[in-house]
Amino acid sequence: MRRLVLRRVLRSIPLLIVVTATTFILESLVPGNAARTLAGISATHAQYEALRKQLGLNLPLWDQYARYVWNVLHGNLGIDPFNGNPTSTILSQRIWVTISLVCLTTIFCAILGTALGVASAIREGWSARFVDAASILGLALPGFLIAIVLVTLLAVRVRLFPSTGYVDFTSSPLEWLRSLVLPVVALGIGPTAIVAKQARDSMKDTLASDYVRTLRAGGLGQSRIIALHALRNASIPVLTVLGLVFVGALGASVFVEQVFVLPGLGSLAVSATAKHNVPVLEGVTLYFTLFVIIVNLILDISYALLNPRVRRP
Repeated sequence: MRRLVLRRVLRSIPLLIVVTATTFILESLVPGNAARTLAGISATHAQYEALRKQLGLNLPLWDQYARYVWNVLHGNLGIDPFNGNPTSTILSQRIWVTISLVCLTTIFCAILGTALGVASAIREGWSARFVDAASILGLALPGFLIAIVLVTLLAVRVRLFPSTGYVDFTSSPLEWLRSLVLPVVALGIGPTAIVAKQARDSMKDTLASDYVRTLRAGGLGQSRIIALHALRNASIPVLTVLGLVFVGALGASVFVEQVFVLPGLGSLAVSATAKHNVPVLEGVTLYFTLFVIIVNLILDISYALLNPRVRRP
């Protein structure tokens, strides 16, 4: 198991380098920079050049990136040039909003999607057709449309949930959950249908296997077969889909946080991009990449626990 974890961690280092370097390059291609934004239209050319030198924007791009990597290796994510606060402090104030949103969305998809998929595999008939239709519909419906419908129905007309804003968990766990219900449902409706289809197909294949027929011949009931044997073997493909759900929710959180006015990393990335705030944008990119690496590592460990053959080199 240790060798498996070590291999995955070492393979993640090039990913971190590629993603952060790509972000640097793409940001440099966008017209403007932080010095121009800070200086404003009334600044003279000399004032602009002085500010540009102060921020290190006069250096070659490769030199800027090398300095950034060196600082990150020493635990320094840089300083926000617009307010002078450390980037790590700004990110720490917003990270739990995004983590809460994405993790709750993944849990929502896992529970509801697996339950629908298993029920469809056992009963088949109309339930199987429903899961297929829901999967297609979930992929076709855009997330912004689902968000608008949810806000209109459940926040404006019925007023069950707040339409915007975020309540910290430490302030009120119940209000924290209420503030995230609509964003989680908006993010999770489409992926839930995909998880349900994968769970159904995987469970059907497992229930048709030889060892399940042997268990039935031995007198073991259907519910015990599913709970003790089939669900574990059928869960590996579902875990793969859930990993994709997490990554997809992480990317979609940029939009959803804007719609529901959530102070998370996604909305921070949008504002940082608009202002050419490279330290903050790079910090968000680094955190997002680390989230993906950690989730993939958790999935690999889960595979190894569910299927010992995965541990072999």
